Amino acid sequence: MAAAPPNRVGLLLVNLGTPDAPDAPAVKRYLRQFLSDRRVVEIPSLVWQPILRGVILNTRPKKSAHAYAQVWRPDGSPLAAITRAQAEAIARRFEARFGQAVIVDHAMRYGNPPIADRLAALREAGCDRIVIAALYPQYCAATTATAHDEVFAAFAGQRWQPAIRTLPPYYADPGYIAALARSIDQALAGLAFVPDALLASFHGMPERTRALGDPYHDQCLETARLLSEALGRPLEVAFQSRFGRAKWLEPATDTTLKAMPGRGVRKVAVFAPGFSADCLETLEEIALRGRDDFLAAGGTEFAYLPCLNDSGIGLDFLENLLSRELAGWISGA
Repeated sequence: MAAAPPNRVGLLLVNLGTPDAPDAPAVKRYLRQFLSDRRVVEIPSLVWQPILRGVILNTRPKKSAHAYAQVWRPDGSPLAAITRAQAEAIARRFEARFGQAVIVDHAMRYGNPPIADRLAALREAGCDRIVIAALYPQYCAATTATAHDEVFAAFAGQRWQPAIRTLPPYYADPGYIAALARSIDQALAGLAFVPDALLASFHGMPERTRALGDPYHDQCLETARLLSEALGRPLEVAFQSRFGRAKWLEPATDTTLKAMPGRGVRKVAVFAPGFSADCLETLEEIALRGRDDFLAAGGTEFAYLPCLNDSGIGLDFLENLLSRELAGWISGA
């Protein structure tokens, strides 16, 4: 690789990933990569790979493809489309502030566009300093750490490596809490009913990861506590997306929604403050299946409140957050 001209900063927004299409072959490719990550499934490969290749990859893709098809947009997967929109909007804002000194791009840990490809593009654009912004509010080894692993692996064989900064978790950042509270208040004001309860649903993790020292669970609870204070009302917390037979963080979102009507909660609003962008887990698992579970159990009104996504509130927050990470590298950041 030719020596890159100095004095440009790259900013790479990273999210989890998505299949390229809502069909079984594309989902199978995606799941093979995702579920082969040792950060995601911490079962020895000799035990896990036969299960993955012999059972899961021959049964799960068709079911998951059906779920993706229910939320797929004309411009692609919701997660891919929203992350792309976030990066494009931040690029426009930073160009207005910093000119061509900052180059903004986005990548996915699994699927397309790959992290290694976009890092190479930033280097070719002359970036000798790169901020890696893994858009996970709460730190988790299976999300944040594996994204960083992929970044460092991409540069492992290079003689001239750029300087790298990584975005710290922002689960308790006052700007994040304020943005969430404002977004939720606006969404609640637009509802035709007043919820009996608010449910914050975070992505689940195996309980074992907490015992091994992963801070994710505690950071989720702290986000919920601070958000409850900002909203001025109590929140219930649950964890979604259980997978496999291991014990996962509890209470589970699906069982919580099914139990709510039996204890007098007939109207509920659910949101997902562990996601920076809406995706399969929020739009299909909660907004569709969660709604069906709640109403079938006797609930009367259900609302899913969207993530910050590429809303004005969300972009204002991201701009402020990412500007802080550029401090010292860019004048005026």
